[in-house]
Amino acid sequence: MITGKQLVSAAIWLPAAAALLCYLWRSYKGRNLVVWASGVVLAACSIGLYLTGPFNYQPGEIAGLSWNTVISTADFALLALILLIGIKRRHILIIMLALFQAALLIYFDAVLGGGELEPGPAFVIDHLSIIMALVINIVGSLICIYGVKYIGEHEDQHSGQTSATSWLSSHSGSRQPRFMFWLVIFLGAMNGLVFADNLYWMYFFWEVTTFCSFQLIGHDLSEEAIANACRALWINSLGGTAFALALVVLVRYGGGDYLSIQYLLIHGAGPGMTMIMLATALLVLAGMTKSAQLPFQSWLLGAMVAPTPVSALLHSSTMVKAGVYLILRLAPVYIGTYLSDIIAIAGGFTFLVTSILAVSQSNAKRVLAYSTIANLGLIIACAGINTPAAISAAIILIIFHAVSKGLLFLCTGFVEHRIGSRNIEDMEGLADRMPLTTIIFTVGIISMFLPPFGMLVGKWAALEAAAHLPLAALFMVMGSAVTALFWIKWLGRMLEGNPGEVQSGLEPMAINYKASLIGLAAGAVLLGILVIPLIRSLVMPAVSQYYSSPGLNTAAQSIVIGNSGLFAVWPWFVLLLIIMVSARLLYDPKKTKSAPVYLCGENSSSTSYTSTGEQSIQPALSSYYFDGFLGEARWTPTVNSLAVLIIMVLLGVTVL
Repeated sequence: MITGKQLVSAAIWLPAAAALLCYLWRSYKGRNLVVWASGVVLAACSIGLYLTGPFNYQPGEIAGLSWNTVISTADFALLALILLIGIKRRHILIIMLALFQAALLIYFDAVLGGGELEPGPAFVIDHLSIIMALVINIVGSLICIYGVKYIGEHEDQHSGQTSATSWLSSHSGSRQPRFMFWLVIFLGAMNGLVFADNLYWMYFFWEVTTFCSFQLIGHDLSEEAIANACRALWINSLGGTAFALALVVLVRYGGGDYLSIQYLLIHGAGPGMTMIMLATALLVLAGMTKSAQLPFQSWLLGAMVAPTPVSALLHSSTMVKAGVYLILRLAPVYIGTYLSDIIAIAGGFTFLVTSILAVSQSNAKRVLAYSTIANLGLIIACAGINTPAAISAAIILIIFHAVSKGLLFLCTGFVEHRIGSRNIEDMEGLADRMPLTTIIFTVGIISMFLPPFGMLVGKWAALEAAAHLPLAALFMVMGSAVTALFWIKWLGRMLEGNPGEVQSGLEPMAINYKASLIGLAAGAVLLGILVIPLIRSLVMPAVSQYYSSPGLNTAAQSIVIGNSGLFAVWPWFVLLLIIMVSARLLYDPKKTKSAPVYLCGENSSSTSYTSTGEQSIQPALSSYYFDGFLGEARWTPTVNSLAVLIIMVLLGVTVL
């Protein structure tokens, strides 16, 4: 019988082995086989961990060396690589941050002896880490399966190849093996991060995700890609520096036991332990950089230059979740403090501002990027509100956001390859040209903000929990209203019909794409229908282990009951199905008659009108993006300054 310890080992080491095979096996079929097989095994491992339940795990020695020694050596090796990158790119910030982190680790190891401390089991697999493992290994594996096919087409387009099957052949110049190496190995790093109880071990996995991100963002080797990869590296290294400094503070002022997250959660930072609270604030700051909260959002926005699977995996469903995971994990430490209130306000502020900035975007991936930052801010706001109900809402949002946003990124990448654009305006009439993709795309969009899907359940719970913190509640209400604006605008462009451009039958779609897109779409629907069992079996146990109550009460299988009302789930799915079927029966695009556009004036032709000065003007239909009033260039410096002020307060309240 497979034990929990074996499942943990497989979840961490299997991606490393699969990544190596992807790199060495220089054929598409070989990589595809490896990714499919490893994805199935990783998904099974995460389900096995759920069935096994919480447990602790301390690995033994390796080749006569303690794992602490191996981790310490790997830390310095990784920092040396980052330093070399900084020197090669002549990037002073990367160089300085790498040297500062190295100095902190030398002090931590040589002076404090932190590298050899064993405050408890290295890995603690509890309900929250199991939830994260399910997200990483199921959603992440589907994205990797998509990535095998996508990166071949991406490379063909960038190299100017025209053959529909040329991507199947392996050639010496191909970077596909390298891409899949970094994409797959990232899953193992994320598993190690969410399983780690020793903060020193978590720091190592934290930095591995940073390095993987750098490699993947710069994959195309264009000047823009390299510049954005370097930006991601130095901003995340800033968070890594805050993490390393927190390790030093914890051991210096609290002792080696405080390297254990479980010990920190139990003992917290009582009266007279200001430095422990400061270390907690530094860890929160590290989480904010990783999750691209204001003013650190530029690295995630720049990362959209990377191939779409990178956006879907690292920058939507997993890597950025590492940041909110750490902040959520530490929530019991700062409960009832001013720090908690500032975290709630910081998250709510990011949610509102980035939702507004998303309205001005016509680039689909930038809309998704801003939406991702916004929803991460909402999760962090829930962690700051720090009641059982708020923590429950945060976990619900983590699960459903990963599924829905991963789906939306993958749909965007697929559409971009087919129409040659990621501009929302160019997706007009997509329902007629790519009906199957549009159906899947529509499921992804409506699952982000409409009933009866799980994201709305999470927001509903978050708003109820925010009632005692009016400013955070105001940010949530306003941000949610703005969110509906850009989603509806995007959905409208896709569903708008173009008579005469109707696809005969469903568009062809490779098996890798079908498995990933249909799998995630089905997951969004199924999890929404089963939201009550999901809350009971996953969310409530995760909250109850550290709080006095599970936060949400449940009655019948179809009802979520909060403090101020109830929310029926399954009737909405029935109504949605009726609407979709009725719409298809009532609307047949092949029978729709087209008529010339009425131009409200004297027409100079059937497609233009006469304006002042007797000029013939060709009209253009497009959505309005308020880019003059809500544009990034206008507001980003101001909101970043306000965010810096909030962070200064966040750190300041811990030492006052």
